[in-house]
Amino acid sequence: MKAALFDLDGTLLDSLGVWADIDRAFLAQRGFEIPADYVSSIRGLSFLQTAQYTKERFHLKESAGRIAEIWHEMCREAYTHRVKLKPGAKEYLQKLKSLGAGLAVVTTLTEQLYEPVLKRNGVYSLFDVFATTDETGLDKKSGAVYLLAANRMGAEPEDCTVYEDITEGLLGAKAAGMKAVLVYDSHNRDSLDENRSLADDYIQSYLDFI
Repeated sequence: MKAALFDLDGTLLDSLGVWADIDRAFLAQRGFEIPADYVSSIRGLSFLQTAQYTKERFHLKESAGRIAEIWHEMCREAYTHRVKLKPGAKEYLQKLKSLGAGLAVVTTLTEQLYEPVLKRNGVYSLFDVFATTDETGLDKKSGAVYLLAANRMGAEPEDCTVYEDITEGLLGAKAAGMKAVLVYDSHNRDSLDENRSLADDYIQSYLDFI
């Protein structure tokens, strides 16, 4: 492996529970419950795309930019002080690095969120490049964010392996011409069978590979 591209939420970070709480609280404050299809509808969207989708779906008065700011305010404390890596994730990254692989972050999170959580967990310096969906203006399914990361690393798509936990991420990795590895997260167990059929490989736990 020459280049390993890692999603954060649900892949390296045990953070999806944080977003479930934020979605629930944000919508409850505006008189809504979370619809059954809401989470699946926003998977893989950029931060701003998710804010725009939420604004339009619930006819909210706030702008998409303001909604994104509110979400930042709600989750900044968790990412700065509480969100942890998945068990074995740090050691797995260190192992790849020791074997000569370049490491990249490919995420829907903004720098204001991913930088503090990665630094606090002692892995920020392991990564060579960072790429976000807001930079491309496209969702993960398009594959653009993976190609952006590969370009910044000077790597060809066929030399890249993408680690993801959602269907849209796996599809985006394949669209970019890269190998796709599914990382299990309990919040996405409803799509586990579908995702395993899309992925080239599967990680139940990083602890199995260190």
